[in-house]
Amino acid sequence: MQTDAYYMTSDHKKAFLLLKSVIFHYHGLDESEQELLNETADKLDAHEELQWVTEFITSDTLSAFERAREYLNGLATNWDNATKLSYLSIVWEATNKKGYITEMEATAMFKLAKDWHIQKELIALVRKK
Repeated sequence: MQTDAYYMTSDHKKAFLLLKSVIFHYHGLDESEQELLNETADKLDAHEELQWVTEFITSDTLSAFERAREYLNGLATNWDNATKLSYLSIVWEATNKKGYITEMEATAMFKLAKDWHIQKELIALVRKK
């Protein structure tokens, strides 16, 4: 799955940014994570979508992950496994880009991988890195 502005619809941009953002928010968004989200929005020409994601999460931060999980699970039924794995892989790499991945972030990604029936693939991918 290409993750640039030329290959992604607005809905795909929202989904990708929501996935990335909700993982970063899982333990509390810090400045470096916000900068990564802004860079992604720049790359994808997706500032409106990032604004939608920010409002989605901040409308109720306590339930944001579960609401995002429900939203993403609904969309993921239309994605092939390669797309699902690509999204999680890119988010995994983004968490490493900031220098670390927390247990909470990893757990959140593995919950989504389980929902999407790609947990074995994500484990194999993570082991290679």
